[in-house]
Amino acid sequence: MNLKTRPSRPGCPWLLPMTLCLSLFALPARAQTAAGEAEIELCFNYGCLTRQTVVFSAERFGAATRELASARNADEERERLAQAVGRLYALAAEQTPIGADRGGNFEDGGVFGRMDCIDHSQNTSAFLRLLAERNRLRWHRVLPPVRRLRFFLLQHFSALIEEIEDGKHYVVDSWFADNGEPAIILSLADWEKGEGPDV
Repeated sequence: MNLKTRPSRPGCPWLLPMTLCLSLFALPARAQTAAGEAEIELCFNYGCLTRQTVVFSAERFGAATRELASARNADEERERLAQAVGRLYALAAEQTPIGADRGGNFEDGGVFGRMDCIDHSQNTSAFLRLLAERNRLRWHRVLPPVRRLRFFLLQHFSALIEEIEDGKHYVVDSWFADNGEPAIILSLADWEKGEGPDV
């Protein structure tokens, strides 16, 4: 088990200094492993306190993401993408303690393997980049994570995609869901207004 621990950082949605936030947005690149496997580094325990490497076999990664190939348009791809992200989190939970993660920050407080929105924005972005690199996304491109700030104190981070044809932006927000459940995909405009499940 490859665990790396860094100094504790506050979790979402509390205010973090901008320089601290920017430093969190670069998980190391994935490496190609034998027989089409994919190696990826994920983080958890709030503020990416702990990092662990996960390896997806070609067969299991393919099974988790196969439905994306049947998308006939961008809307369908987003629907299938929400499911695929949930399945990738479930696979990663077989190798890491993130199976303990629950939607929001209140149902899993103090549990090893919990994730705040910083962890989720990083991990979901890493999944999305992997999907793009493996040519699983045809209707969207992956953008850097995005932050919303409300009431000058509350902030929230999410992964972000852009529809290639019309340039519309959508968040892929897995923080709202328990581990293994589909991510929530909302237009960036709605998400910035505070929309999403009440967790």
